[in-house]
Amino acid sequence: MDAGIFSNDHKSLKIGDLAPNFRARTTQGERSLEDYRGRWLVFFSHPADFTPVCTSEFVALARAQEEFDRLDCALLGLSVDSLYAHVAWIQTIQKSFDVKINFPIVEDPSMAVGRAYGMIDDDSSDSSAMRASYFIDPEGVIRAITWYPLSVGRSVDEIIRILTALRKTASGKVFTPEGWRPGKDVLAPPEQTLSTAFLPSAGHDWFYKLMKDNK
Repeated sequence: MDAGIFSNDHKSLKIGDLAPNFRARTTQGERSLEDYRGRWLVFFSHPADFTPVCTSEFVALARAQEEFDRLDCALLGLSVDSLYAHVAWIQTIQKSFDVKINFPIVEDPSMAVGRAYGMIDDDSSDSSAMRASYFIDPEGVIRAITWYPLSVGRSVDEIIRILTALRKTASGKVFTPEGWRPGKDVLAPPEQTLSTAFLPSAGHDWFYKLMKDNK
């Protein structure tokens, strides 16, 4: 069954855009993107089942499932392959690597979802470009996007780091510096006006103020 797309403006999505809703079959039954409202979601795509790089990613994601659960973040995969291929692949991974894949995988044989998300354009004849990850907040807004080539595996550790930083900065009260990890210092948002930047309390580092992470 082809995915039902509720937004088919096939443009590349940007940070801050509302993630296009869709309804499609998955390895855990029919799902809609709206089913994930109220929690964070990492929606990631891969070009085909039974590929070596994507297999390594699925194994790592399965082993990190408890960390995603702790962050109240769901995982949702996507591939153009059929539901039956998805099931066979998952079974092979679980038997070969002794891990359990707890997250669903969407089937997208018509590439309708891939096109709606800008993973591939209307002229593409295959899914070779579909190596994207979308970090979607509880309101359904895209907060970060990453792309990887076919030959380079995604870092699950970096996915978790990005997700943790997005949750930390969601209030707008703090920023996170390069390579930030929980418990490390965070940054204060810079002063926005000359009058506040030159207050005696602002100091010489008004544009770069590290603060303790209050968690």
